[in-house]
Amino acid sequence: MPNDKDHGHSHDHAGHDHGDGHSHAPDVSASNEKVVLVGFLLTFGFMFAELIGGLLSGSLALIADAGHMFTDAAALALAWAGFRFGRRKRDDKRTFGYMRFEILAGFVNAISLILLVIWIAYEAVQRLLDPAPVLAGPMLVIAVLGLAVNAGVFWMLMKGDRDHVNIKGAMVHVMGDLLGSVAAIVAAIAIYFTGWTPIDPILSMLLSAIVLRSAWALLKASLNVLMEGTPGNVVVADLKETLIAKVPGLVNVTHVHVWSITSGQPAATMDVKLAEGTDPATALSAVKALLSREYGIAHSTIEVDFGQSASVCALDPDAGNGANHSHAQGHDHDHKQGHDHIQGWSAPKPA
Repeated sequence: MPNDKDHGHSHDHAGHDHGDGHSHAPDVSASNEKVVLVGFLLTFGFMFAELIGGLLSGSLALIADAGHMFTDAAALALAWAGFRFGRRKRDDKRTFGYMRFEILAGFVNAISLILLVIWIAYEAVQRLLDPAPVLAGPMLVIAVLGLAVNAGVFWMLMKGDRDHVNIKGAMVHVMGDLLGSVAAIVAAIAIYFTGWTPIDPILSMLLSAIVLRSAWALLKASLNVLMEGTPGNVVVADLKETLIAKVPGLVNVTHVHVWSITSGQPAATMDVKLAEGTDPATALSAVKALLSREYGIAHSTIEVDFGQSASVCALDPDAGNGANHSHAQGHDHDHKQGHDHIQGWSAPKPA
């Protein structure tokens, strides 16, 4: 077995800072928690008023919007729970902590929106085939109040971290409710002056199409993280070429894996081969600095290939039982409490 120094392995988190004063890690802050919690209380409370108003007035748009507000409340509750769980410290069983819970919450939000759209479309078709009377006056009052509540919640969420997957998901929900309230107001006014009730289910279906587009985007983003997909700003082939071109003494990069632990927190592992005479510590420091600066990857595990690495990565389906990536050669990739462990020696952190 090679000794630690020959292993040439450096696992450094660079303080989870990109080195340029800017961090892409999700802002799991008290401010985010507060706006999400208050938004949940407002949304959940008004949902009942809108549901009762929809039932009394006979408006599908209000009932649909009440259902949407229910999913909003669930989305906000999940987002709040995601923030709370995301702050819990890692342990021996969950070496990355609970940060992935936030992505699970975003995934559930997207699924709930898609299911809601299907239900609204079904109800709208039924209303078009069998029109029902609608009381425009109560419908208009409830819709205006709903617009005010949703606008207030949306404004509060705007004050949070809008790049965070759960804040973004909650904003998609609330934006759908804003559009739903506007649609209900338009439908109420049209019904009041013309008596044409089909406008209620028609506007409900138009709203559903808009919400479906946003829900699909959220579903793809959350599913990509859950499937350990490469972050959108990273193309592995380009990353390899950039490293080889810009890091002196670096001749090859293999076994590259790039994924996101949670929203805005990418990680990477790779093997690098150095030209003869290249100082490993200097080269690894340069690699880490470039990954942090150009790709926002503050958490990277890099191993110097001295000939011990297999030609096929152990994670490759073609590797079979015979392939043995060097990470399995006496190395336990562990993220326990040290969180800055380095095999034998440490590459200097980038300035």
